[in-house]
Amino acid sequence: MKSLGLLAALAALSMLGACAEKSQVAATRKSDGKPWEGAQNAYVVQGWKVGDQASWEQQLKARSQNQNEYARTLAKP
Repeated sequence: MKSLGLLAALAALSMLGACAEKSQVAATRKSDGKPWEGAQNAYVVQGWKVGDQASWEQQLKARSQNQNEYARTLAKP
């Protein structure tokens, strides 16, 4: 009878142990390079100069305007 109680206590402890939350420690994040210093290949948009932040931002604005439904429908006659 005593071993049955001990067995039940061990089973309860093992079930509670499975509910424990693992430690979540924030790791230091390594920053990547700047996006406007990116690829130098044939797949970049024409007009974008590698390493030029202003032209990078201009390309992002142009791309976002192409995805803007209001601007696209108003531009068509």
